[in-house]
Amino acid sequence: MKMLLTSGGITNASIRQALSDLLGKPIAECNALAIPTATYAHPMAGPKIVYQFIAGTPNPSMVSLGWRSVGVLELTALPSLGEHLWRPWVEDADVLLVDGGDALFLAHWMRESGLAELLPSLNIVWVGVSAGSMVMTPRIGAEFVQWASPNGRDETLGLVDFCIFPHLEYPGWEGNTLAAAEKWAAEIGHPSYAIDEQTAIVVDGDRVEIISEGLWVHKTCEPHSGSAESTD
Repeated sequence: MKMLLTSGGITNASIRQALSDLLGKPIAECNALAIPTATYAHPMAGPKIVYQFIAGTPNPSMVSLGWRSVGVLELTALPSLGEHLWRPWVEDADVLLVDGGDALFLAHWMRESGLAELLPSLNIVWVGVSAGSMVMTPRIGAEFVQWASPNGRDETLGLVDFCIFPHLEYPGWEGNTLAAAEKWAAEIGHPSYAIDEQTAIVVDGDRVEIISEGLWVHKTCEPHSGSAESTD
């Protein structure tokens, strides 16, 4: 599995090129599954945002990039269907498009459905937006807890070894300032990145690369603008 972890989706040409590189073939030849599950559990989201995500509006939307096919995979339904039914859908997909919302709710249903266990064995690209990216990290921090996990903790899947603070310096969001990111990073206990809407993190095997036309901050809290960094 490869990952494109974003704050706001496919928002610029650099991120779109990174997606194409991960897919290894044109978007028009790829089958996508859209996962809206996290969106239901966040007080700023809900059914209207789920519809907009699936419908590919407003533009630009990663669902409306010109895929060969797009389906919807609702994780809360999977446990009652059985893996024998839904697993072929996932295996036939080239990419999973995972919207934001609540990362703990998403992690819970990824585990309950069996998707979390299956993912590492798949030849697929995971494209996350906000919570859809944060779910891959070890934990999210108390600042981002909305839905109460049954275990009472803020742990997510830990499929990468760093944490993500999304929507850095988003206009009007007082909880997403650089100062808030610095405080979060000091307490999270893992390597971390704070990223804005114009930034993405590529994970391909052991390669972690920042793709940015905007602002991103490593745990050192030294801001970088419009550049790329690779770590091996």
